[in-house]
Amino acid sequence: MMGALSASTRAKLRTVSTATITTALFKRGLRNQFVQDVRPLNPGAGPMVGEAFTLRYIPAREDLNPITVFRDRAHPQRKAVEECPPGAVFVIDSRKDARAASAGSILVARLMKRGVAGVVTDGGFRDSPEIAKLAIPAYHHRPAAPTNLTVHQALDINVPIGCGDAPVFPGDAVVGDAEGVVVIPAHLADEIADEAVEMTAFEDFVTEEVMKGRSILGLYPATDAQTVQEFAAWRAARSR
Repeated sequence: MMGALSASTRAKLRTVSTATITTALFKRGLRNQFVQDVRPLNPGAGPMVGEAFTLRYIPAREDLNPITVFRDRAHPQRKAVEECPPGAVFVIDSRKDARAASAGSILVARLMKRGVAGVVTDGGFRDSPEIAKLAIPAYHHRPAAPTNLTVHQALDINVPIGCGDAPVFPGDAVVGDAEGVVVIPAHLADEIADEAVEMTAFEDFVTEEVMKGRSILGLYPATDAQTVQEFAAWRAARSR
């Protein structure tokens, strides 16, 4: 798929936090890449990294959205679940509306079994206790028992969307951790991954120094030449 992540970049993004990534994006003028108001259902599922594959909902029009629409094998929601590539992250634009579910445990289980890297909605999931037990990272705003048909009408697959106020283009890199989800424009994924790894090494050094009782002044940021030298020695000793 367009914007496919290299194995190296994917591995690097699994080792860095969404906090670090948002700082690297901010340095490039990107302020709105963090998906607002979503949280992990299953933090123990580990970090989430993959290319965005999207589904867009619009407000349901009742005469077009009876429960019988699910009998259509080409129904956009069902079709998207079967077409989302292994290793991708399934991102759903539910218009920040959690009055009805974006999906339930059966569809999320199907995504998991197909090798999808994770699923994100700015609405809600039904069957959330069951989803929380699955070995796939899943993020939503809050539980929502009613079927999606009562509020949402699935329309477009793999088009640019908004999810929790973040713009998401197909192929963008989507990264999730225990704090939330951030979206990296595809053309920046490699350089953001490299920079985030560097930032993480420095912050690990800083944390060790702070835990020893050291002041952050001159350390964080590293405005003292001595700090730069100490960090270089710290990295060499730890092969980082």
